[in-house]
Amino acid sequence: MTTKTKTPLLLGITALFGAATALGCAGEEEPLPEENPLPEGNASGGEENTYDHPDTNLDPFELLERLREEGPVRYSSRIHSCPKIKYDTLGNILASRGVNLASTTAQSAGRIWRESSQALAAPNYAARQREGRELSTATASKMFDIFVQAAPEIIAAMPNRAECTVAGVGTEMFNASNQCNADGIACLLGVPATASHLELCNLTVERASDVEKGKRIAVASLLAAAHTCE
Repeated sequence: MTTKTKTPLLLGITALFGAATALGCAGEEEPLPEENPLPEGNASGGEENTYDHPDTNLDPFELLERLREEGPVRYSSRIHSCPKIKYDTLGNILASRGVNLASTTAQSAGRIWRESSQALAAPNYAARQREGRELSTATASKMFDIFVQAAPEIIAAMPNRAECTVAGVGTEMFNASNQCNADGIACLLGVPATASHLELCNLTVERASDVEKGKRIAVASLLAAAHTCE
């Protein structure tokens, strides 16, 4: 077969192949849209419902400086942690502020303290069980119950407590206008009263349905804030 014969034959095959390809492309159908598209999830993340976390990578030199000031984690976690106050320590605090721990009166602070050793995670030496260290919800709730019941005894006993005397004069927790005294709060907590202490105390008394109830809640709230890390 000569070159002249091959050339028309190749051109014919190429043209036929191109026509078939064009016909196939023209016959392709576009996919039909979905009749019931899936809705976008309400809980999926988006710019409007997620928090943009900043870059929190620490500077290694800042971390070293903090470790130098605070000490290693195994040390600072013990110093700055907030374990449960010990059962006997709680009793000593109450007694030092005028609470009668030997009281047999129903619902008195002393009786609740004596009968709530398990809720307060006291040690059980007979069972060789050490005292609990974690401040559980049950323990915190029981402590607040004790503080509420102890408040009237503390308020009444404060002026006669030697540790609450200032310049030979007894300290009152509240003045004649039912306002909290800074010296009274300092005696109650064992640390100087701050402006926040006074504000919390006065607001609690003012917003209570009854003044006496407000005083009890104010004293209990201050004690709870000091001894339960709240």
